[in-house]
Amino acid sequence: MTDFDRLLAVDQGAEAQTIHLVSESALEDFLKTLSGLGRTAVAAAGFRGRADTAVFLPGSGTDWSLAVGLGDAAEAGRWTLAAAANHLPEGRYRLSGPVPAQALHGWLMVQHRFGRYRKADDGRGPRQLLVADPAAIGPAVADAEAAADLRDMIDTPAEDMGPAEVEVAIRALADSVGGKAMSVMGEALIEQRFPAIHAVGRASPRKPRILSMDWGDPAHPLVAIVGKGVCFDTGGLNLKPGNSMALMKKDMGGAAHAIALARLVIARRLRVRVKLVVAAVDNAVSGDAMRPGDILSTRKGLTVEVGNTDAEGRLVLADALAFAAESAPALILDFATLTGAARVALGPDLPALFANDDALADGLMAAGAAGGDPLWRLPLWPAYARLFRSDIADLNNNAESGFAGAIVGGLFLEQFVPKGTPWAHVDTYAWNGTPRPGRPKGGAALSLFAALGHLEERFK
Repeated sequence: MTDFDRLLAVDQGAEAQTIHLVSESALEDFLKTLSGLGRTAVAAAGFRGRADTAVFLPGSGTDWSLAVGLGDAAEAGRWTLAAAANHLPEGRYRLSGPVPAQALHGWLMVQHRFGRYRKADDGRGPRQLLVADPAAIGPAVADAEAAADLRDMIDTPAEDMGPAEVEVAIRALADSVGGKAMSVMGEALIEQRFPAIHAVGRASPRKPRILSMDWGDPAHPLVAIVGKGVCFDTGGLNLKPGNSMALMKKDMGGAAHAIALARLVIARRLRVRVKLVVAAVDNAVSGDAMRPGDILSTRKGLTVEVGNTDAEGRLVLADALAFAAESAPALILDFATLTGAARVALGPDLPALFANDDALADGLMAAGAAGGDPLWRLPLWPAYARLFRSDIADLNNNAESGFAGAIVGGLFLEQFVPKGTPWAHVDTYAWNGTPRPGRPKGGAALSLFAALGHLEERFK
């Protein structure tokens, strides 16, 4: 793990190079503060203050500084300082003016490398930022550690990140915070009423399991955080084509988000109890695989016709949500890489949000906008429940057509949430396909800080 602690330090006046943050609208005023040589450097680099751009500015002797573009923003966002650190050599730096605490995240994450399988080194030593507010350092480091663990879990191939490894991660979290972890696996899932999770995962030699962790003061309201942990998704007997299967190690991205959020809620010491629930399975192919047309039982008692074995995420979440709801939480948040339809509708960077409670949805949207981690709400349009009806069971896990796929997925999950319990479902891609400063190609925290921001506001 990256040693994030050494990348931020309290500013006590030590010698450091300066970083200037310059918006497009403020460029002309900034140029007036520079020497002729500085203005020449800006012109030669074609620097216009655009986001994710930077230019080195000469000073006197060996002194120099860096100007970093803000684009049309008035202040630094979550990833602004990633662009700065991305250009800089090893050394110590300070900003020429104040910066929002969330902007420290980019500075830290651009220096994180996934190095499990090869040396991950960009050839530079640590770039340390001097921070005026000491209180901002601890939360920034905690956020980076959680986001880095999330990325690393998703980036780890399924061979090394199966249901057992997800359980190890949850038990390690429980041990570190004094929580209580629980696991039910294999045939015990049937005995203890998790039949849908068992059905999805039974074809794999790696035992399916329901995992949970409980933490907190019993006097505080309970927040249930639920994650889809399909560690590899072949599609089952409705086998995916090769190009669709290539990224399916990331199908446990919902579980990675749920674990990271639970970790951060605890680190913030919010006045809540946490119930973390993850269904961890492989959707594999064998003679024991569930078949199209099978009728599955669920923990809630609803029966589901398997219209498509590749719509397995909603099946494991059905049991997980029903289990989480039994503890009467104040709210439920679930995270899942659930549908390709959400990506068609909103693209890879904008997770789809579904909620049965307007206040919860509004709070998540506002926190996402404020924290540089946006979401977009799609409707739980009740009339579309007809699209997953079955002639012989209560529900079908597959829509009759390809229309409204993300909405159908959300509506299906809603059947397993008690009426009156505030619930939000985030359909996230959990992956970055286009490298940008601080965001390499690979696993990505998309919706994590929106959720954390809302919980901080709600339970502060």
